[in-house]
Parts: sequence; structure tokens; C-alpha cells
Amino acid sequence: MEDRVVVTGLGICAPNGVTLNDFTNSLKKGISGISFQQKLKDLNFGCQVAGIPDINEGYINRYFTPLQLRGLNASGLVYGVIAGTDAWTDAGLTKAQEDEPDWDSGIIFGTGILGVDKFRESIHLVDAGNTRRLGSTSVIQTMASGISAYLGGILGSGNQVTTNSSACTTGTEGVIMAYDRIRSGKAKRILTGSCSDSGPYVWGGFDAMRILPRKYNDTPSNASRPLSASASGFVPGSGAGALVLESLTSAKKRGAKIYAEVLGGAINSGGQRGGGSMTAPNSLSVQRCIKLALKNSGIESKDIDAINGHLTATGKDPVEVLNWSLALGRSGLNFPFINSFKGIMGHGLAAAGSMECVGALLQFREEQIFGNVNIEDLHPEIEKLVDKSRIPLKTINFIPKTIAKASFGFGDVNACVIFSNFKD
Repeated sequence: MEDRVVVTGLGICAPNGVTLNDFTNSLKKGISGISFQQKLKDLNFGCQVAGIPDINEGYINRYFTPLQLRGLNASGLVYGVIAGTDAWTDAGLTKAQEDEPDWDSGIIFGTGILGVDKFRESIHLVDAGNTRRLGSTSVIQTMASGISAYLGGILGSGNQVTTNSSACTTGTEGVIMAYDRIRSGKAKRILTGSCSDSGPYVWGGFDAMRILPRKYNDTPSNASRPLSASASGFVPGSGAGALVLESLTSAKKRGAKIYAEVLGGAINSGGQRGGGSMTAPNSLSVQRCIKLALKNSGIESKDIDAINGHLTATGKDPVEVLNWSLALGRSGLNFPFINSFKGIMGHGLAAAGSMECVGALLQFREEQIFGNVNIEDLHPEIEKLVDKSRIPLKTINFIPKTIAKASFGFGDVNACVIFSNFKD
């Protein structure tokens, strides 16, 4: 008999908070983590604002051994280790003993690209004929699966340890992959999440595409404007989010706290057909993904109380809302509450889905729907579809029973997961 799957731990390392308490406070009060970046100005970026987690060397030292810190220059890896380790601790779990791994625990932790700054450093050393100076950690810092390998060694995981990568859907996809593995009885618990490097070498291509906002370098907190008529592009962000998914049997056996239940989800692609492209979604595939997520979760569209959208603050926001409306068959006052956290932390790329899943789940604990920011001028196409009351500008008191979280990424790929308020 298939077991139910619950979330027993959360961890975060985001531009608007590197602890759950700070992150929650930011989401509740709309406190922005987006700031001006002098380095982007020095490099002549059009967009000179970004979301970067505020962590210092002393904080990092809590999570890495002196050997691991030697030559460490991979921001995404740092963010992922912080979020992943904190999620494991939050779940009340301990590291495996030195003589044997924990065969029942695995890791599915994704990234888009890892160790960009370390790559740059390595290229200079190699080109200068100084290969021997690369150090023993250069490989693990730059391989995509370095993040899952690091966490696997820290925690002693003996089940599947792997890294997924699907652009902006990575984090949400990882939750569904972890759910499937636990549901099928192949693991008792999985640490899942995703991370993304920060810096100009990650964001330069997006600036060149002119899809980052250029009008808000002097007013960073106003730059990211999901759902707004004046949205002019996504603000680049970075960080990591992490969740511990666990079989209900295992969670109950050890008396774990439970944030929510994962009812199911769906992953698909638009095949870059029917209007879909490398950068634009196939609307039909988005709608199919949402509908299939509902079907796989055993619920109906009327059961969805709230949506945490992908909603990047581009011209595609109205298209996304239309897709939700068509997929759910709901509009106006009947539309679920909908929010986007990118207004205060930017678009974390591969890290976005996991950071936003953490935020979405915190709404169950807080018994609130977190507000949106920077949408005093709601996009008229969205206003035609959704009553303004369903897009709260401030955090509201509301006990959600079911929340849908979706992410849509470059390459025309989609993922949607359904969370519910846990009831035994």
C-alpha cells in the first residue's frame, strides 16, 4: 500500500532571509531583499540590482569544515549546504554514524549551474600553466552534482543522492521527484531543494537579452513587479531552499512535526511547439500540467485555495494567470488567492522553485496568505480575469486547505505540485 508523503523540515538561504524566522517575517511584511549591486554597475550592466543572500564568513564557518573551506568559491553550493543542513535539523533528524550511512534517506538537490566563479578562477590558472594550484576541491565545486554530493557526505545519506536540472522548474520538479520516490516505497525520506549561484557571470546573459529591469537602479525595492502593468523584466536573484519529504509512517513513528502533506504533482514539457519556445511557454502544456497535477492529487479545481505562481514580472505574467484560469475553470471572485514572492527576492532561477515552495508552505503554519508587492497598477489583462481581492497587496489572515505551486522554465518545461494542510 502506498504511503502518504508529508513535509517535516524546511530550510532557506534567500535574499530576504537566511533563517526561517527572518524569511517568514519578510514574506509577511513585504520586506524586500533586493539591493543595488556596485559590481554590476562597474561592469556596465543595464540592470544593477539583484537579490543575494546576506551571509558573512562567520556564518559560513558553521556549515563547512576547515578543509572544505579551503579554496571554496561557489556561492550556490554554499547557499545549498546552508538551506539543506538547516532543513534536516528543522526536521529533527541527525547525521548518520561514521561507520554506516542512513540507507533510508536520500537527496535530490538541483541546480542550474554551479561554481561559475570557481570555473573562472580555474580557467585563469589553467591558461597560465598553473594547473597544480587548482586545489583538491575545484572539481566538486564545479560539477553540477557537487551540491548533492556535499550534502550526501555531510548527512551520510545512503539512498539515492542526485542532482536534477531543469532551468526555473528545478526546485519544484525536485519536490515531485522526491514525492514519487517515497510514495513508491524506495525511500523513507528525501532532502530535496535547489540552489543557484549569484553574480555577473550568471546574470550577464539575461542582461544582454534585455529582460532585466533597467529603470530601478536607484530604487531597488521597486524593481521586481510581478502582475504589474509597469513590470519591465525580472530581477536576478540567487539562494537556495530545501524541504525534507518523508513518509507519513516514518514521520509519525518518530513524532515529527508536519508542515503539510504533498498530495501529488505533475511535470511536462510543451516541446517548444504550439507557441512554446526556448523562452516562452506552450500555454496548452501549462494547462495540461496543472490539470494533471490536480488529477494525480485526487482533488478538483474548486479545492485550490491559493496559488503561488511562477510570475516573474515580465510580459508573460498575464499569460500565466490566463492559463491558471483556463486550467481551473475559475475567474473573478471565484479565482483562488494568488501571489508571487519574486517581488521581494527576485527570480532565483534554478533556486526559485524550492525557495518559493518553502514560502508557500509557511502559509499553512502562519495561517495566512502572504501579500504581493509593487502591484499598485495591476495589469489590465489580469484585472479582467481575477478580482482584485484575490491578489492581496498585504498579508491576510486565512487558513488555506490546499495550495498549488508551479514553476515554468527555459526550454518550455513545467512543474506543478499540490500541498495540503495536513489532517491525520
